[in-house]
Amino acid sequence: MAKTQTLPKWATLDRRNVLVQMFLNSGGFCVYGHKKCLIPEHHYSLHSELLIKDWKHLDIEQRLAEWEAERKALHSLGQRTYPIRGQFSAVSRDIYAENQPLYYLEGQAVSGITLKPFVRVRIASSYIRLYVDLGEALRQVSKSKRRKAIRYGKPLPPTIRVAIMRMIMEAVKDYQAH
Repeated sequence: MAKTQTLPKWATLDRRNVLVQMFLNSGGFCVYGHKKCLIPEHHYSLHSELLIKDWKHLDIEQRLAEWEAERKALHSLGQRTYPIRGQFSAVSRDIYAENQPLYYLEGQAVSGITLKPFVRVRIASSYIRLYVDLGEALRQVSKSKRRKAIRYGKPLPPTIRVAIMRMIMEAVKDYQAH
């Protein structure tokens, strides 16, 4: 009765070929090609044992990852998970979205390059920030009020605020149209 020899799990065809090529290249001595190498880790037998240990460790990690994926696939119900606080219904989601502003005003400053005032605006539900040039919108306000508005966030007159909001809205709508 013929007895077949079983190979260890780590001994795939590619890995056995690597060991054979390494042996043929090194001649059984230093795997890095040094003549009269005195470093034991460079010797073929020790180097190959370390390689095999690494392969065994990789195989164990692969099996554990496959088992974890299979366990999740078997035990998940196929249902979507929701945040802890629950989910929006279709109607309340629409109401919430309608009540959200299109943008958030983050700040007002003077450009160091053009020396003209601008406003930094963050688009809602996005990381995008727009820099809206105010141009001549603040010309009607005194220099002192402009500086106080920019430096300290003091409110501007209502007519100027409306003009600024109109310019911001145009910029946001132009951004969303493109």
